[in-house]
Amino acid sequence: MLDTIFGLPVHPLIVHATTVVVPAAAVTVLLSAVWPRFRRWAAWMPLALSVLAVVLTPLSTESGESLERHVEHSDLIETHSQLAEGLLPWVIGLGAAAVLLFVVARGERRAVPTVALSASAADPTDETPARTSLVPRWLLVAGAVVGLVAALGTTVQVVRIGHSGAQAAWSDSVSQTPPPASGDDGN
Repeated sequence: MLDTIFGLPVHPLIVHATTVVVPAAAVTVLLSAVWPRFRRWAAWMPLALSVLAVVLTPLSTESGESLERHVEHSDLIETHSQLAEGLLPWVIGLGAAAVLLFVVARGERRAVPTVALSASAADPTDETPARTSLVPRWLLVAGAVVGLVAALGTTVQVVRIGHSGAQAAWSDSVSQTPPPASGDDGN
């Protein structure tokens, strides 16, 4: 794998893409799981973002392992690395949910028009068109449950990984003691 671009480590570049795409995928899958109108409108977007997240996650892990070989070992980096290894199963679950919800959305958009009696008590002869979905209800329930769990797990894991990575990157650079007050010349 490519370790550097223009002398800079690849890991921060890939990780920034991952930290945008993975939460975006989680949000779109979550919304698709609980909001039918969004699910029909978004169509392929949650699926595309989830597939991109599945691709970026191992690239981030690989580039991180490459960078880890070039920096001094620390417990913070080890913790970050271990947490990062746990993201891929969550992202795969997110992708599976996105596939199920995409199938549901397609079925909802291609629903069969039927005629149902209106709920209007004023005119009982008034008929309004309804649509009967071609997708089994269990598929929607499975997609919604897997989507909710995967979106929550993915989000929590990304926050934990990001926090540990920031600690590893900045622990030596940021002092815990405040700078001297202005006007204090140290005498």
